Amino acid sequence: MASPVNAPRGMRDFLPAEKAQRERVLGVIRDTYSAHGFDEIETPVMEDSARLHAGLGGDNEKLAFGVLKRGLTADDLHQATDSLELADLGLRFDLTVPLARFYATHRGELPRVFRAIQIAPVWRAERPQKGRYRQFVQCDIDIIGESGPLAEVELISATAATVRALGIDGCSIRINDRRLLTSMLTALGFPTSSHSAVLITLDKLDKLGVGGVVEELKDRAFPAEPVAALAEFLNRPEASMDLGFGEAAIRASLPDGVDETAITELAAIGEMLGEVDRAVLEFDPFLVRGMGYYTGTIFEVTHPEFGYSLGGGGRYDGMIGRFLGTDVAAAGFSLGFERIVDLADLPDTLAAETAALIYDDSVEPARLMELKAELVAAGKRVRLERSTKNTRVLLDSLAAQGFLRVATVKPDTTTVEDLEWRDLTPAV
Repeated sequence: MASPVNAPRGMRDFLPAEKAQRERVLGVIRDTYSAHGFDEIETPVMEDSARLHAGLGGDNEKLAFGVLKRGLTADDLHQATDSLELADLGLRFDLTVPLARFYATHRGELPRVFRAIQIAPVWRAERPQKGRYRQFVQCDIDIIGESGPLAEVELISATAATVRALGIDGCSIRINDRRLLTSMLTALGFPTSSHSAVLITLDKLDKLGVGGVVEELKDRAFPAEPVAALAEFLNRPEASMDLGFGEAAIRASLPDGVDETAITELAAIGEMLGEVDRAVLEFDPFLVRGMGYYTGTIFEVTHPEFGYSLGGGGRYDGMIGRFLGTDVAAAGFSLGFERIVDLADLPDTLAAETAALIYDDSVEPARLMELKAELVAAGKRVRLERSTKNTRVLLDSLAAQGFLRVATVKPDTTTVEDLEWRDLTPAV
């Protein structure tokens, strides 16, 4: 019995048509990010294990793939009390931790405000399921060195433009601030020591609903008075109203006593955005985002037809300081490539520049290569295909691969002008 030849669990192969679509989408993302002033960098797929497990990656650290130290003995394996003792390197689980390390390494060679693009695969030891993989691509933009709301404005504008360029209509960008979340919990009476645990439950509001969140907080034995205050706040009539975006709307969505600076800065972001980008912005006072390194503004791209975000990010001013010993302002936005690649509505602009030449044994190989070279020099993508008995199957296969024009090379064909072209029906 033959051994299985599938890709490793949670990882995938891509056929030529799939790969072509992925590259088209990546090209639009790269071009749009670049047009907004960001520069692409590349970091290694592995980082030091200690850095990956330094408390910067939140729960994702638990999903990191470790790389065993070289030269380990059986005794080393038996004596280890922690798996981290056996690994000195690990595959990156996101692109933010590598960026922080990159900036700390190259700070002297970079501009004062650095705008970075990173588009690359990451790895997490997830339990594979539909839409969740162990290897997947992230598309990140980050701004390092800008402490004001201009960073968030640029990130939101570039992301909104990218989603539009991909032809994905109907998206919104939900926005909140971690300072508003924690000050809201304080205003409702939750002790500071409980904030992280309460936010874990509050982050489930979309799935559990108000009643489910309140019941879970009660089950977890949080103090009754703040839980009741939160329930009353969540059930107030204004909670279901569309208040728009602006300082007045933000204030109306929050209890008294929340962080005034955060309110002012969020309102400023809306004022600085253009009319088109401002129209997709929605204030969500209960947007949490689970990453522990966020220190201020947080945001997510959502679509009404999908129960998951298409991307997200926020401000993480404290991360780079862990490497440099001095705080550096930083904010980023990441698009979930695997979630948007199938939603993108892009024409195959390369299809019009494709040409397939069908031949048989009566045609000299040298003549084929001359014809191919002439077409390639003219900017065409050329495929040589040996003729088959079932011509229809061959033509359908070429159309499925994106070739829209085909010609048969005959023994007396001498130049491309002698070729008689036929159009193929694009594969649906």
